[in-house]
Amino acid sequence: MIFKRSSEVNMTEGPLFFKIVLFTVPLMLSGILQLLYGTADMIVVGQFVGDNALAAIGATGALTSLIVGLFLGLSTGTSVAVAHAIGAREDNDVKEIVSTSLIIAVVGGIIIGFVGVFCSEYFLALMQTPPEVIKLSAMYMRIIFIGMPAQLLYNYASAVLRAKGDTTHPLMFLAIAGVINIILNLLLVIVFHLGVAGVAVATIASQVVSSILCVLNIVKTEDCCQIKIREIRIYKEKLYKILKIGLPAGIQGSLFSFSNVIIQSSINSFGAAAMAGNAAGSNIDGYIYTSMNSLYHASLTFVGQNVGAKKLDRTLLVAKNCFTIVAITGLSFGLLAFIFKEPLLSVFIKNNPEAIEYGIMRLSIVATLYVFCGLMEVSCGMLRGIGASMTSMFISLGGACIFRIVWIYTIFAEFPSMKILYLSYPVSWALTSSLEFIAFLIILKKLRKRLESQQLLS
Repeated sequence: MIFKRSSEVNMTEGPLFFKIVLFTVPLMLSGILQLLYGTADMIVVGQFVGDNALAAIGATGALTSLIVGLFLGLSTGTSVAVAHAIGAREDNDVKEIVSTSLIIAVVGGIIIGFVGVFCSEYFLALMQTPPEVIKLSAMYMRIIFIGMPAQLLYNYASAVLRAKGDTTHPLMFLAIAGVINIILNLLLVIVFHLGVAGVAVATIASQVVSSILCVLNIVKTEDCCQIKIREIRIYKEKLYKILKIGLPAGIQGSLFSFSNVIIQSSINSFGAAAMAGNAAGSNIDGYIYTSMNSLYHASLTFVGQNVGAKKLDRTLLVAKNCFTIVAITGLSFGLLAFIFKEPLLSVFIKNNPEAIEYGIMRLSIVATLYVFCGLMEVSCGMLRGIGASMTSMFISLGGACIFRIVWIYTIFAEFPSMKILYLSYPVSWALTSSLEFIAFLIILKKLRKRLESQQLLS
């Protein structure tokens, strides 16, 4: 068999720093490869189709995240539930959670696929998407949403692999899918002149490949996560556990996306050049986010397994190490994005100085301060890993979502500039991360007292 346990990380024993790095690096590379799908789309479109096509793809990101966010958040419930069960060595529970999760992925993908296909243009119109962009944006979204079952299936299957400490195989599968995506992009756009539709088709084709490989890994593995296709079904108790943790995470993700949709709507009001510059800038700083987001998964999984194993003292060590690594990552990548902002933006934007200026503005503010988003992600991961997903949802609702909306209708309304709009991001990240970490310490203290009481009674 090719699926060996040597690819997994033991999270409940031994030193943590290098284990977190070992877990995180393949996950970071996986995220970067996944992000390359969108980057390849935008580079090919920007260079061979035009700025309106680039703006059209950029306009879909926040809206797509809003529609997909709920079910992607549920995959967090899968990851935490599997991590807890593995930490507690409850192998049968792991199999039932995995089985239930794969059904959620397929059904959820079909549901949101219908929503995306039939409602894309209506939602884009609500976001004040310019007339010269909206038709292309709607076409791109409809094709992307046709492939949504494959995208969700990959996310849920990879969540299972992460929960058991395996981040290497998802990286391998994404590498294969990434090559397919780039080849199809060039073929469909340059040779067959399909434009925006071509890059969308290339994206969903590569997602189908990565999802099939990920599911085959789970089917053929020889550990507690192995399931047989014919035995897959919903287990009500496990569904409840996934929903208990994942539903607040999904709502939180959707609320974040909703605030980003409002910000995107404000950006759209500045015109196509602002949209193109923002799209290019957000694609560049997206690599910073993706790199730091790997520490979110690390904090969630390491905390989850150690809570399952009742090793609560190790969760604080997990926090210390994850905060250190995410700070180094965010500051380093943010500085690099700022230093090389003009040549990086020119990769996406061709002969449009105004659009490049908008991109520079975004990178100068968002990229350089993105480290606060990384601290927020780690704090959020620790809260969810300990089982306090609802607490994380409420803090994010107030500290990020409501705060950003209030910012737009007060400060931005009074001083309507892109700089003021972009400042809402780092301020909300810093506020939310502080509140989430304080909440984690309080809940950890309560959990420790409860476990001590149980040990005395036994």
